[in-house]
Amino acid sequence: MDAVTISALWLPILLSAVVVWILSAVFWMVSPHHKKDFQKLPGEDAVLNALRSNPLSPGQYWIPYADPPEMKDPAVIEKYEQGPVGILTVMKSGVPAMGKNVALSLVYYVIVGVFVAYVTSRHLGAGAEYISAFRLASVVAFLAYGMGVVPDAIWFGRPWSSSLKVLFDALVYGLFTGGVFGWLWPGA
Repeated sequence: MDAVTISALWLPILLSAVVVWILSAVFWMVSPHHKKDFQKLPGEDAVLNALRSNPLSPGQYWIPYADPPEMKDPAVIEKYEQGPVGILTVMKSGVPAMGKNVALSLVYYVIVGVFVAYVTSRHLGAGAEYISAFRLASVVAFLAYGMGVVPDAIWFGRPWSSSLKVLFDALVYGLFTGGVFGWLWPGA
């Protein structure tokens, strides 16, 4: 079995990143399945004014907040029972920098492609059959694109409906990534 180097896989790395980037844009901007993942907060103006009166730095905030030893305090328990309970993510103020975020997404997809190339190149030699490269690359890409969302649903309240949609997206991304790697896998 002739070894395959990651540098020999530069084309599938880049092409799969571009394909996933396009699929991601279609899923998030055209396809209806993510349209209801985010909702407008009732009384948004009042909530925004309240938050502005206590300026928040960008970051994540757990509400109500309590350190583990405080979780048995009746006052803390009461706050949790009264609700709401949630995680608030605060970003830098201003219109989101879509161009920067789109570019960073593409960089992320290239990085995933590099890891897919690494794993597949360690297990498959030059001349491997399409189906072998497809299967291995698909699984690795699916794991990279999707499985991180599960702990968010378990621990941080991300709705399971949203998480399942992300897992579906990851499956599609993985299959297309596998298809590109299988198609462009180096011959013997």
